[in-house]
Amino acid sequence: MDIRALFLGLAFALMWSSAFTSARIIVAEAPPILSLALRFAISGALGVALAFAMGQTARLTRAQWSAVIVFGVCQNALYLGLNFVAMQWIEASLAAIIASVMPLLVAVCIWVLFGERTRALGVAGLLAGTLGVALIMGTRLQGGADMLGVVFCLFGVVALTAATLAMRGVSGGGNLMMVVGLQMLVGSAVLAPIGFALETWDVTWSPRLITALAYTTLVPGLAATWVWFTLVDRIGATPAATFHFLNPFFGVVVAALLLGERLGLADAIGVVVIAGGILAVQVSRMRA
Repeated sequence: MDIRALFLGLAFALMWSSAFTSARIIVAEAPPILSLALRFAISGALGVALAFAMGQTARLTRAQWSAVIVFGVCQNALYLGLNFVAMQWIEASLAAIIASVMPLLVAVCIWVLFGERTRALGVAGLLAGTLGVALIMGTRLQGGADMLGVVFCLFGVVALTAATLAMRGVSGGGNLMMVVGLQMLVGSAVLAPIGFALETWDVTWSPRLITALAYTTLVPGLAATWVWFTLVDRIGATPAATFHFLNPFFGVVVAALLLGERLGLADAIGVVVIAGGILAVQVSRMRA
């Protein structure tokens, strides 16, 4: 893995993990599904406008259109939708920790469905990362975390795994920003009718909410998704997915700094184990 890919992975992990904190702020003062649908509508419109300004077109290949739909439904509508709802009841840091289980699911699915085996060092790294996640999550569950919120997040991780697998072999083909914008519009189109059916637009407007909405729309929404597509296209789904193991670290730290959520010894130990797992997976991929 080259330096650019490493930078992209770290930038993605930081931006993606910070979204859990901004989401926690949003759902405290606005309906989760409708606010997420609004975020995707704005992010998608901006993405498509930027794509046209960059000379890109909406003439995508069949594989690209499939990726737009699967990614829009699985990541945006299901994964993020379930997480937004869950964060009405659980802490942002716990949601970020659960999300980091995804790399193990991606590696297992690739092995079972596509016959792509992972070297012994990579397997050890995935197991170490999972152990670190389990250590952190076990402490949180003992502290009385809401189980319904945890279940929602777990189902969301399964959907995110499907979205990541859908990107295998799919290139932006010069229309990467267009793909990013369109898949967000798909997410908005799926979530909006659900939100109108289940929620009312009851919002407590404040500078804190407006800042959180603007941030989650532009940074985790638009920038992080573009970086993620670029990263998967550059190094593949499995090594790219391992950067999700950094979600516990960045997610816990950002939530502790901005929301005052606790940061204990088990969190610190788990983060060290997770970081070691990421290193092992990446070294394994480079040797391969």
